[in-house]
Amino acid sequence: MNANAQKNEPNIVNGINVDELFGMVESVKADASKAETSWRVATTWQGQTRTRAEVEGFSIGGQDVLRRFTIDIDEPCELGGTNQSANPQEHLIAALNACIVVGYVAQCAVRGITLESLRIETEGEIDLRGFLGLDPQVANGYENLRYTVHIKGNGTEQQFVEVHDAVMATSPNVYNLANAVTLKSTLVVG
Repeated sequence: MNANAQKNEPNIVNGINVDELFGMVESVKADASKAETSWRVATTWQGQTRTRAEVEGFSIGGQDVLRRFTIDIDEPCELGGTNQSANPQEHLIAALNACIVVGYVAQCAVRGITLESLRIETEGEIDLRGFLGLDPQVANGYENLRYTVHIKGNGTEQQFVEVHDAVMATSPNVYNLANAVTLKSTLVVG
């Protein structure tokens, strides 16, 4: 194979096109407006405790990108639901885990570390007395979430520690859950 043919092949590590990733990073460095993203989801009640969240798209760098997905959500029978789908807490934890996984995959890819396996196990407790409004001294959500990262690949232990530190420092959902996010609500009746 000649050098030009080799040079034109993308550098793919862990399924990530590292050349494109670095290109996006350089684009954002050169023009901060390309870093702006906006995410939106509309959720509609489907009866009982079932809801359907609909994703229609997002924007990046001022450009709208259409993407259509639905996410069905329910509660277990023990909490008044029909157990047809994962509940909001499971989706919240899944979103945290997925965001962390993306960080690991990308951080390993840019360092040339090939992953063999990656699994994140997260758990936390919610005391229903807070959610049900029975005791104002009881939090109505998680006091903490505990997660364990199981990772295997061709990196050294020190490299994986560096990747872990980078992921914890840059993951949007780690940030979103570890810091107070201002919620601004609007109620429209009718």
